[in-house]
Amino acid sequence: MNHPDRPAGRALSEGQEDMESRRLIGEVYSDDTPLATFYKDLTPVPVIGTAPPEPQPGRPPMSQRATDASVLMLAGAGSVSMVSVSAGVLMYMSQYANPVVCGIFVGGPTVGVLALCRLVRRTKEVVEAAPPVIHQHYEGTVVQDHTEITTHARGVIARTKNQFDR
Repeated sequence: MNHPDRPAGRALSEGQEDMESRRLIGEVYSDDTPLATFYKDLTPVPVIGTAPPEPQPGRPPMSQRATDASVLMLAGAGSVSMVSVSAGVLMYMSQYANPVVCGIFVGGPTVGVLALCRLVRRTKEVVEAAPPVIHQHYEGTVVQDHTEITTHARGVIARTKNQFDR
């Protein structure tokens, strides 16, 4: 054990160690030793704090729509690259292949798939925008009152005239 008066790295003999340990024990149990100057709070740390979030491995957190779109883009990029590589190999292997015909043959299905995806998206938007169908079932006498209120406000000091049309 090193003492503030002793430089670090010098070992104590057994006698010195014994005297030092007796001195420290006596110092702890004496009445003129200062009380503790610190306190350790043992309450658990809250889960939510002001520390910035720690980035996790893998994909970054996104909304479900953004995740679906990124997966769709990755799949589309993979399929387009596979089709492009196979078209390039086809053109290279057959020296008689016409590039325009190969482009139409390879690009045709892609244009069809893109048009179909756009049609499905538009159909989904129309279905979501449509008002909901409400089925109401009544028993007994039913009276429906459709009251329409027309309001006119005129003048510097607004005078409001309400008309109830029945």
